[in-house]
Amino acid sequence: MNGHGPVLVVDDESEMALALQETLRQDGYTVDLAENGKEALRCFEDLGPYQWVITDLKMPAMDGWSLLTTLRRISPQTRVILMTAFGSVPQAVDAMRQGAVDFLMKPFSPEALRRLLSHGLRPSGGSASGRLPGEAGLWSRLRRPILTGDPRFTRVLKMVESVARSQATVLIEGESGTGKELLARFIHEASPRAHRPFVAVNCAAIPDGLLEPELFGYEKGAFSGAVSRKIGKFELANNGTILLDEIGEMELSLQAKLLRVLQEREVDRVGGTAPVPVDLRVVATTNRNMKELVAAGKFREDLYYRLRVFPVQIPPLRERRGDIPLLAQHFLEQLESQGIPVGELTGEALSMLSAGEYPGNIRELENLLTQVALLSGGGPIGADHLPGMDGAFAMPPEPSSGSSQEALAAVSPVLPVRPGQSIWEVERDLILVTLESCSGNRTQAARLLEISVRTLRNKLHEYGVPAAGDGEGG
Repeated sequence: MNGHGPVLVVDDESEMALALQETLRQDGYTVDLAENGKEALRCFEDLGPYQWVITDLKMPAMDGWSLLTTLRRISPQTRVILMTAFGSVPQAVDAMRQGAVDFLMKPFSPEALRRLLSHGLRPSGGSASGRLPGEAGLWSRLRRPILTGDPRFTRVLKMVESVARSQATVLIEGESGTGKELLARFIHEASPRAHRPFVAVNCAAIPDGLLEPELFGYEKGAFSGAVSRKIGKFELANNGTILLDEIGEMELSLQAKLLRVLQEREVDRVGGTAPVPVDLRVVATTNRNMKELVAAGKFREDLYYRLRVFPVQIPPLRERRGDIPLLAQHFLEQLESQGIPVGELTGEALSMLSAGEYPGNIRELENLLTQVALLSGGGPIGADHLPGMDGAFAMPPEPSSGSSQEALAAVSPVLPVRPGQSIWEVERDLILVTLESCSGNRTQAARLLEISVRTLRNKLHEYGVPAAGDGEGG
């Protein structure tokens, strides 16, 4: 792993700092140490820029948050990982995640840190050369990159990158699964507000009666059950960006209040007596035809034009088929980084993938590749692993050797859901099938399910599965 850029470890706990230094040096990194943020800035002045800064959050003199803010101004290319032993910083954790800065809760394993560093060193994009076709922009260098070589979409992204530097409200339109939320995050990260909060609200997922207090907040006693003041999403996004996902699903009564936020830059809490000023950037997304909603009287015309200061239309995947090989390789690399055995994608399989219609767009392609990677069992991914015209998966060839457990894991059938089945049963079946597909490896299964190993262990105990080591078969 030689040839890595220099790393600066910032921590007032000397034992922790020395342990990290030794671990990273063994991996081929050049590592310097600093006891706090002020000393870290002196290292930048005396020794030049660092590729990585791994810093504790709570330190004397200058804490990790202040250091991060300063580094984003003086050395924007430096990648920062925050770490802390304190569990009482949920807002900081959320801000880190939304701002494309990684966050580790102490204690963490050396392997967890190595994964973050190796992820950051991988080329943005998924072509064989590691480079995107065409001219790559900031959108391809994000932690969650937007991958495209399509000339039409590239032109759109260039315009978006320019508009992101302004304060203009943006309306992103596109089919489900095209990456609207990813584009919204790109707008935030390419803006002067990049290191301020990014708050996403799915207007379709929150019941109508709950969306108003969720967005605007409420005062104590505003209604039955309001035992204390709640700060709404608009206030949480102050100085940053708020994403109103699926804005077309917002009820008319709330649309009037949203219009006031856009016009006056202030919010009225439920039960409040005075407006609260806010300074934020609004990005809205929709998979609906907004003009039709306006014509049908389901969406305010004045709000529509307030939101549509800069409209962006994301093309569906079937109109950018040249990106399918690029995206496919990227998703397979992601699976491999999660510890899932992934074989080569054969030319025949790639041709079939490129010919698909994908009504679910990029999300559908990602889900499909996850399924076929599990079905292939680490071998080459061929046409026989892809679904037929009826959407059903073909059975993979019988393995030539290996245990019945390994053969069962390689098949990993698509999970059926039956009418009347309880949520508990669906969750149980999903967890057990995922564990089976990982050959009983609990760490790998937990990563796929996006839950902790402890949660997985508790669930399996609930289902009566015998105990096993975290990384062992179960």
